[in-house]
Amino acid sequence: MNYNKKSIEDIEVAGKRVLCRCDFNVPTKEGKITSDKRIVAALPTIEYLIEKGAKVILCSHMGKPKGEWKPELSLKIVADRLSELLGKEVIMASDVAGEDSKAKAASLKDGDVMLLENTRYIKGETKNDPELSKALAELADVFVNDAFGAAHRAHSSTSGVADYLPAVSGYLVQKEVSIMGKALANPERPFVAILGGAKVSDKLNVINNLLEKVDTLIIGGGMAYTFLAAQGYTVGKSLVDNEKLDYCKEMMAKAKAKGVNLLLPVDTAVAASFPSPIDAEIPVEYVDCTAIPTDQMGLDIGPKACAEFAAAAKAAKTVVWNGPMGVFENPTLAKGTIAVAQALADSDAVTIVGGGDSAAACEQLGFADKITHISTGGGASLEFLEGLELPGIACLEDK
Repeated sequence: MNYNKKSIEDIEVAGKRVLCRCDFNVPTKEGKITSDKRIVAALPTIEYLIEKGAKVILCSHMGKPKGEWKPELSLKIVADRLSELLGKEVIMASDVAGEDSKAKAASLKDGDVMLLENTRYIKGETKNDPELSKALAELADVFVNDAFGAAHRAHSSTSGVADYLPAVSGYLVQKEVSIMGKALANPERPFVAILGGAKVSDKLNVINNLLEKVDTLIIGGGMAYTFLAAQGYTVGKSLVDNEKLDYCKEMMAKAKAKGVNLLLPVDTAVAASFPSPIDAEIPVEYVDCTAIPTDQMGLDIGPKACAEFAAAAKAAKTVVWNGPMGVFENPTLAKGTIAVAQALADSDAVTIVGGGDSAAACEQLGFADKITHISTGGGASLEFLEGLELPGIACLEDK
């Protein structure tokens, strides 16, 4: 995939109607936004377009209405919050690309901002329906994609519309593509990748792709036990994906053949059962990964593994991290994830955290400002690490 894409600064937007796809899929409770982080993240692009005199038409999905008009998933609350943040009215359309949107888009003045209703209210959105793509394109002169979190989806509002309009990136997408693209295409070495999470099956292609690129691959989280089982160790009641044992053996052989240092945890926190509820206090002990008792399950990496993983991260020039080292939601079982987050925060390397739980960990621990880049897209950043082409990026014009 070509990572060298045009951005909003490479085109003339003054006086033009600009359709900007944002990621306003914000968490809500009882009709109120509980975190406006995604709205705030979109501000630099929106403010640039306003300042340059564009007529700004924003669009996004929220939740999974599956083609039905669900009032609780209306973007009206986003329009209200955005109005407060911008200090100017954001005009709310009552439809997606219908009569109201057309009328309001046609009457916009330079510097005005409007927001379309939830794009997933229309069934054709997730099917990348050409009719919807065309209807969205008819509202504008230029398309800007600033929703990296949805860039791995080939939907009408993320890529389909680019079939009919000149398409460029906003600042969020530009940053994701330039930093993650460079890390994968031309990293400063040593290049270390740290993968966690529960299942090997979620990261099959990521592991395979990263073994072509990294100097060291660290595997923690639940999926480490499948690798340990593939080496012939007894892992007790730990999570094991029996269908992926041969795959793990193949990956270990590939790492050896490529000269990649593959690090697995040397010790682990074990308990008799998974915590229920997830944040319940449970007694744990630390054992070597070669000696997990048959009646215990591994739920986090141990102190020796924490030290070894942290040392590898600190010695790197580029570090990519995706996935927690244990059951991060439980204070007792978050130590491994905290240790990795701390190591990245203390490192002088280019540090990239790929969405999801890893990003949440860095933010909760107050390390966000010490990380080079925290991705705004969990699924999109994973597919990026797999080396897949992301439809919402591929559709943008090359520089």
